[in-house]
Amino acid sequence: MDREALAQRNRALAEKAHRHSVKRRLRDGMLHALARLPAPSQNAAAERLLIIKPDHLGDVLLATPAIQAIKRKRPDTPIDVLCGPWSADILLPYRAIDCVRTLPFPGFQRSGAGQPNAWRLLLSSARWLRRIGYRRAIIMRPDHWWGALLAFLAGIPHRHGYAMPGVAPFLTTACQQQHQHALEQNLRLAESWIGAVNRERVRLEFPLAAADQAHIAGHLLDWGIKSGGNYICIHPGSGAASKLWTAENWSHVADALAADFDANVILTGGAAEQPLLEAIRARSSDDALQIAGATTVGQLGALYADALAVLGPDSGALHLAAAVGSPTVALFGPADPIEFAPWGDPGQHAVITSGIGCRPCRILDWRQDDAACHPCVRDISARQVLGAARKLIQFAEAMD
Repeated sequence: MDREALAQRNRALAEKAHRHSVKRRLRDGMLHALARLPAPSQNAAAERLLIIKPDHLGDVLLATPAIQAIKRKRPDTPIDVLCGPWSADILLPYRAIDCVRTLPFPGFQRSGAGQPNAWRLLLSSARWLRRIGYRRAIIMRPDHWWGALLAFLAGIPHRHGYAMPGVAPFLTTACQQQHQHALEQNLRLAESWIGAVNRERVRLEFPLAAADQAHIAGHLLDWGIKSGGNYICIHPGSGAASKLWTAENWSHVADALAADFDANVILTGGAAEQPLLEAIRARSSDDALQIAGATTVGQLGALYADALAVLGPDSGALHLAAAVGSPTVALFGPADPIEFAPWGDPGQHAVITSGIGCRPCRILDWRQDDAACHPCVRDISARQVLGAARKLIQFAEAMD
């Protein structure tokens, strides 16, 4: 099948996948019926805000500028964030957040643990939130009907979110989703309550702890990398198989950059990504370091902060790198870089894509189809990635 025929095939499959199924239409109809019931009430005399954010690293980081903007405009309003336990450590360093609360949101667990019963958890969590008492909730995920229903059943009188099927019926303020960066979307949602935000003050940042910086400095010495020494980080893993590049390409890029800049290469990732990192390391002629599962989020941020650059497919790690000020090279396939590219100065962040006509399909899970039919990331050449990385690193060195 030629590329144009393949792209047409994939576009048709993606369009079908994005259509609302009969099951989903039935669910949305049930949710509309629930929304017509009288909303429970609660005693929340003081203004207290609950932000519902069930996502993982990247999406959670992209919500933090909106949270900080709210705190600047409403400094006396306590802000609680309800997130998954997988994201609590990401949010704890932010002074704008008064309390981080956790909930094992159904459908968001990536571990092998069993999923909670969604309806039983919904009812018990609504009772718990009613006891705390909130005047306002912001559901910071466009399609999160479960979170919108939770805020409704918790009796939170003011509920902000996106005007999407299954979500809008439970909102008192619904915003239209636009084709723009997720960070901007979150800011617009915040503005539905606090008014216009000064974009010049908006920063994506991750507060680094001195203990994490000292921990990484010690490890760099153990690895033979002196203070201020050159190193490049590659984070080759991602949450979806369709986003992955080949181990052969990554090893070629690692060797070339190590030679070009007399730099060490450090391969980062979670414990589950260790086989991928080992495959890259085994193919590399340079002695790349592999630290899968060896760092906390804070320690990983401290490592990235002093890297010459961080390279990888579209993933939360690239957003963390951008948040600590490191240049990034991001490989994009099924996801849309307009919505999810690393945030910041375009001169510091390169986005690499292939030219296949079905990209971006916004379908991350193609497990029911032949992986060979979805080459959008694998079609990216090592030459493209090396060219972008060299340009970023040389520019950063010239600025020092």
